[in-house]
Amino acid sequence: MLIDHWPLVGLRLRTPRLELRLPGEDELAELGELAAEGIHEPDRMPFLVPWTDLPPADRARSVVQHHWLRRGNWAPENWALNLVVLDHGRVVGLQTVAARDFAVLRQVSTASWLGARFQRQGIGTEMRAAVLHLAFAGLNALEAMSGAFEDNASSFTVSMRHGYELDGVERHVVRGRPAVMRRLRLTRARWEMHRHVRVSVAGLPPCLPMFGLADDSPADLHETAS
Repeated sequence: MLIDHWPLVGLRLRTPRLELRLPGEDELAELGELAAEGIHEPDRMPFLVPWTDLPPADRARSVVQHHWLRRGNWAPENWALNLVVLDHGRVVGLQTVAARDFAVLRQVSTASWLGARFQRQGIGTEMRAAVLHLAFAGLNALEAMSGAFEDNASSFTVSMRHGYELDGVERHVVRGRPAVMRRLRLTRARWEMHRHVRVSVAGLPPCLPMFGLADDSPADLHETAS
């Protein structure tokens, strides 16, 4: 069975309203269709790589290809876990947690997007809580990194709810124009102080070697966050 060779397909993160897991073929197609519908207003670009400027059909295809690429290039020293987000079984977006040299650095980064019709409903907060719980409680991370351009107020709001702190700025060129990104950092101590979403994780122990970790049981993944 596939799970014997790729145990990540059995990984499940759950919050009061959401489930996060690797997408199956039909769910991956739904993700592409959701991206084709639109993610943000056309007059701004929240992504460093402006992939949402592609025509709808190409945008959907890029979601599928990117998922295949990251899955095919997975290595314990350089991984990105792209999880479909389901709200009571309905595909609403994508949440990524990624790391390089995690076994040594114990640091992850996160990124995400939601379909336009599912935004401003509190989903972003819960899906971030799910991968932070995976990182800190499940993988014993020390820090989580994130970032957003200055005009992305909703992303900053989600980060601040979880206790992130400002960690400097970066200047980029996006759509041929300068754009300032604010870096954000969350320490383990601040994550513990700001936990407010209940999260459980199932199916992690067989996956640990894929993250570069020893194949033994992590912390209590079903502990309730308060």
